[in-house]
Amino acid sequence: MTENTPGGSAPSGGAPEKGPEAASKKTPEHSGVDLARVALRAAKEQARARGDAAQQKKQARRGGLRSGARADGRDPMALGAAINRLLTERGWETPAAVGGVMGRWPQIVGEDLAKHCVPQKYDEDERVLTVQCDSTAWATQLRLLAPQVVARLNQDLGHGTVRLIKVQGPHGPARRFGPLRAPGSTGPGDTYG
Repeated sequence: MTENTPGGSAPSGGAPEKGPEAASKKTPEHSGVDLARVALRAAKEQARARGDAAQQKKQARRGGLRSGARADGRDPMALGAAINRLLTERGWETPAAVGGVMGRWPQIVGEDLAKHCVPQKYDEDERVLTVQCDSTAWATQLRLLAPQVVARLNQDLGHGTVRLIKVQGPHGPARRFGPLRAPGSTGPGDTYG
C-alpha cells in the first residue's frame, strides 16, 4: 500500500511523480459546493448573454442601437481620428503621405527647383515618382539631384517609399497634320526632341 504525504502525492520512499499524470492529479475534481459554484457561474453568464441579446433586439425595434452613458464604438469621433482610421483600414497611408509631399514640394526640393519641376504622379507598385520639368535644362538639373531628392523624400516618408524619380522634359505642342506640313519633318519633335 502507498501512503499520501501531506506535501504531495508521492509514494513513500520514492520520488515525486512527473509528467502528465502529475498534472492531472494536481487539478482537483470539483465536488459538492465547488461544483455548485461552477454551475451557478456558468448559468449567470448564459443568462447575462441572453439578456444582452434581448436588450439589443428591443433597442433595434425602437429605432436602432444608441450609445449610452459610457463610451463605445458607436460614439462620434473627431474628424482627424476618423480619417486616420479610414486610411489605416484601407491601406492608404503611403499614397496619402506622398500626396502630402506633393503639397510640400517647395520645402523639400527648394523654391527654385519647385518653380520649374512639378510632381505629376506616384506609382505605388513601382515606388516611382514622376516629375514634369518645364525645360530640358531643369530636367537635367533634377536628374543630377535625383539621389539627394530620393534620400530626402525617404527621410520624410519612410525608408524605401520612393525608389526612383522619373524625370520628364517639356512636352511640345500637339502635332498637327495638314497641308502646311513640310515633307520629311517630324513636327515639333524637331525642336523639342
